[in-house]
Amino acid sequence: MDKNDQEFIIQKIRTQYTEKEATELDELRELDAKVKRPANVFAYTFGSISALVMGIGMSLVMTDIGAVIGIAEPMFPGIVIGVAGMLMAIINYPIYKRILSSRKKKYADKIMALSDKIMRN
Repeated sequence: MDKNDQEFIIQKIRTQYTEKEATELDELRELDAKVKRPANVFAYTFGSISALVMGIGMSLVMTDIGAVIGIAEPMFPGIVIGVAGMLMAIINYPIYKRILSSRKKKYADKIMALSDKIMRN
């Protein structure tokens, strides 16, 4: 390994330990993430819960788990629980869009001002 290669490797390692200055573009990315994160967290959480609810209903209908837990006729409760899970899954996307839209309205002025400032420079 020659001297230039060594200097390159040393410089590469040094850059990992130096603090980066926060730029306006980094601030814009953080604002964008701040807008989207709550909607995404809600959508993933609510979607997972709705899938579990639907799965519980399907398990009651399709297996003998209802008899194991003491439900004599698990068909009707299983269908009701499964349909409830499906409805939750169906309304997940409209709720996500509403949360995202309200967050965009809340932060639109800041994001537009910062993006205009970056584009002018």
